[in-house]
Amino acid sequence: MPKLLAALPVTLELAFIAAAASAVIGLPLALCLCSRRTLLRWPARVWVIVIRGTPLLVQIYLLYYGFGQIVPREWMRDSWASPLLRDAFWYAVVALSVNESAYVATVLRGAIGGVPHGEIEAGEAFGMSRAKVLARIVVPRAFRLAFPALVGEAVLLLKSTVLASTITVFDVLGTANALRFATFRVYEPLAGAAIVYVVLIAGVTSACAVAERRLNRYLGMAG
Repeated sequence: MPKLLAALPVTLELAFIAAAASAVIGLPLALCLCSRRTLLRWPARVWVIVIRGTPLLVQIYLLYYGFGQIVPREWMRDSWASPLLRDAFWYAVVALSVNESAYVATVLRGAIGGVPHGEIEAGEAFGMSRAKVLARIVVPRAFRLAFPALVGEAVLLLKSTVLASTITVFDVLGTANALRFATFRVYEPLAGAAIVYVVLIAGVTSACAVAERRLNRYLGMAG
């Protein structure tokens, strides 16, 4: 357990960085999906279909094993980004971020469509521009509506980080596999990893439940 807990920061870093990046990518994607302009809506739809239709493990392998065949070796060796390109951790982060962004975009698209039209009309009646209505009314309201679904996606993302161990990232599962190969014990390392994930996900779910109550506390006051 001490060795598994020592690997916990790697798992948390994978999850938190990928979650933040997927939100940054997913919001513009969601806005494109809701756009009336064909040039914005259809490329976003195709991108989401491709990403959601491809297994995450395949995406990780394509990035980790295929990127070096596309980029010249000299650039990978001499570029300022060379330390990052040699670290499997960042390939896992990019794959997780891109994969999760498609799901975040789908959730936010539904939430944006669920924003009451009366609130949008009220903003326009106050003289807000479309950009201000979007930034001050639509996006904050959509995030509140989508929060429970986004929490579920965050839990799935946290569990998906185990796939990073397939490209030599020593997260909790990667450490458990290393212990399994070193000690020839199968059940103890895997059971320990399972316990770590159960406790971690329970903690994240509880924290998000508290955040959701605080975020929507005005609903109870209005009732």
